Amino acid sequence: MWKNRKHPILSRMDTKQDRFCPERPPIIFGTSALGNLYRDIPYREKLAIAEQWFNSVPAPVILDSAGKYGAGFALENIGRVLHDLGVSPQEVSISNKLGWKRVPLTGPEPTFEPGAWVGIEHDAEQVFSRSGILECWEQGNELLDGYEARIVSCHDPDEYLAASADVEDRKRRLDRILESYDALFELKNKGYVDAVGVGAKDWRVIQELTTLTKLDWVMFACSFTVYTHPAELRELMLGLNRGGTILINSAVFHAGFLTGGKFFDYRIPDPQQEPELFQWRDRFFEICREFKVPPARACIEFGLHAEPISWIALNTTRASRVRENVEALSFRAPEAFWQRMKGEGLIQIVPWVPWESQTE
Repeated sequence: MWKNRKHPILSRMDTKQDRFCPERPPIIFGTSALGNLYRDIPYREKLAIAEQWFNSVPAPVILDSAGKYGAGFALENIGRVLHDLGVSPQEVSISNKLGWKRVPLTGPEPTFEPGAWVGIEHDAEQVFSRSGILECWEQGNELLDGYEARIVSCHDPDEYLAASADVEDRKRRLDRILESYDALFELKNKGYVDAVGVGAKDWRVIQELTTLTKLDWVMFACSFTVYTHPAELRELMLGLNRGGTILINSAVFHAGFLTGGKFFDYRIPDPQQEPELFQWRDRFFEICREFKVPPARACIEFGLHAEPISWIALNTTRASRVRENVEALSFRAPEAFWQRMKGEGLIQIVPWVPWESQTE
């Protein structure tokens, strides 16, 4: 579909005029809700969410998914809603983050991310190798039922490496990840996919991988947000941007915690064990109320309008919030709001201002 022309995810220049032009809002729609993240969502609600994707932005609409989302249930539902809405393959561009394979469910609940996925009938296991990543890619396209993922990546290599038993085991695991990338770039060279990247929560693993292989794009999850944005990560992002790598930001709400949810990065934190996390949120909410800034919009503004982010991936479980998220892309909080946040130590930088001009 994209043969002989640049894929839209790679065509966005890093200039404000291009990134924020209304003809192509810099949003990628997350699809974890279609995999029953946190609750068993009725199909009619999933269909309504998908319908709003296509009502809110021009085609091709970009979707972000993964075999991990509901053990492939999200991919399955993407195919189903696209068919039911009569969406042609030319009107949608799908990213499938690879490395999690659907397997039979043998217990009462899935073994991966316990408590996060509800009402699903399969389990998932993480696999990295040449054959394993190709199996994930083929399985994903089968679940999409006639649609195909033209954007691919290795998903959660940080979790895979963190499970290493020792130094030697970590080296073996890293070799398997690099084998996986060799296979993905072969797919790209043969024209089966258009872009190869990585999606991870630990930005240090992204840093390690980008020194070992040249990626088209990287997705930072739960890493660059209004709550956390360390200087070392910002330096990495600047370097990648200078080298031509597209930067995508995701999970800017920290799984909903920054907008009042109980989950933080897919776990339920204990206020007794992590009081500083709740104290930060409480003060954030207070300043938001004072300046009449919706917390969600503050999260999106910071997550997108701090250079050099090109795209932001946003997910919702409610159809009504799809358009709200799109409209939030152009929202600007008062400058005094961001200065108050910085003055009280809640943030280290303010959006819209080049990093180099800001002092720590």
